[in-house]
Amino acid sequence: MKLKIAVLPGDGVGPEVTREAVRVLRAVSDTNGYEFEFREYPIGGAAFDAEKHPLPQRTLEGCLASDAVLLGAVGGPQYDALPVELRPEAGILGLRKALGVFANLRPAIAYEAVADCSPIRPEILRGANVLIVRELLGGIYFGQPRGRDEHGAYDTMRYSPQEIERVARIAFEQARHRRHHVTSVDKANVLETSRLWRKVLSDLAGEYPDVKLDHAYVDSFAMQLIATPSRFDVVVTENLFGDVLSDESAVLSGSLGMLGSASIGGKVGLFEPIHGSAPDIAGKNIANPIGAIASSAMLLRFAAGLHRDADDVESAIALTLEKGYVTADLRSEKRKTVVTTREVGDEVERALTDLLSRRLAYHAV
Repeated sequence: MKLKIAVLPGDGVGPEVTREAVRVLRAVSDTNGYEFEFREYPIGGAAFDAEKHPLPQRTLEGCLASDAVLLGAVGGPQYDALPVELRPEAGILGLRKALGVFANLRPAIAYEAVADCSPIRPEILRGANVLIVRELLGGIYFGQPRGRDEHGAYDTMRYSPQEIERVARIAFEQARHRRHHVTSVDKANVLETSRLWRKVLSDLAGEYPDVKLDHAYVDSFAMQLIATPSRFDVVVTENLFGDVLSDESAVLSGSLGMLGSASIGGKVGLFEPIHGSAPDIAGKNIANPIGAIASSAMLLRFAAGLHRDADDVESAIALTLEKGYVTADLRSEKRKTVVTTREVGDEVERALTDLLSRRLAYHAV
């Protein structure tokens, strides 16, 4: 197995958490005898500081020439005064568009070992495992016209049936590997784009008779995601709603630092934790690397088809949490002792290497 991985550490805690994700990928590669090639490129504020652009041409070309992209985080208050097109976030939007990744998969898992970090009662949280599939290249983030004049400001939410159908298909396909249930989230009682969204999903459902489809309004769903999270399996929604709801779903896991993501459907997949750059804790070795490591598992699954290795990485994460290796964002009355970013990475790597070695030994018998 050969795999070329473009590594974009970015800003703030991005380099710290990305370092741990790369360590995990190297462990998978070394233990199995794979050939993973890592090449690092700048993006976001770091790229602007070095090359006066948040997405330099060499970064874009390097990503397009790779099999997968592993991203840390971008942004920082020092860039807030820059023109919109030069801010770190413009680098991410530009990269997503260039890669053509239109579906963002964000799983939120309620790990029993850290359930006390969530404000949700344990009996409600138990068994929650939600995959949010967010449309990534349409909607109000990209719709035209948009602008500001003497009368105010305006943005346009726009979707075509084709844009909706392609992300819906990914949601239905993912549900077939899970609990065969898709919840489509919209605002069809108000928005024309949502009425189209609901129609396309309803029409497409006939091609997936083994998957149950239901619909929910975004406002009521936001409440139900917290009140009854275990009832949901795969949730598919448009760009803005997905951005908000997937951050809300971090409550199920106890911290934004726990959630990874995969952006797929284009030329090259993009894998990144959903948290921001957290400049206030950058360089302190206290950021939670679990989201970045979980993203590396998704990279193995979606970019390389290494499903068993991805399962092992996810199992190593669960084992690490069970042993009490958590960073400060998961401190609680139950766990007052916390460890560093690197120590979490150490333990995940140890657990993973053990799992991989045992599996290889078993198959060698």
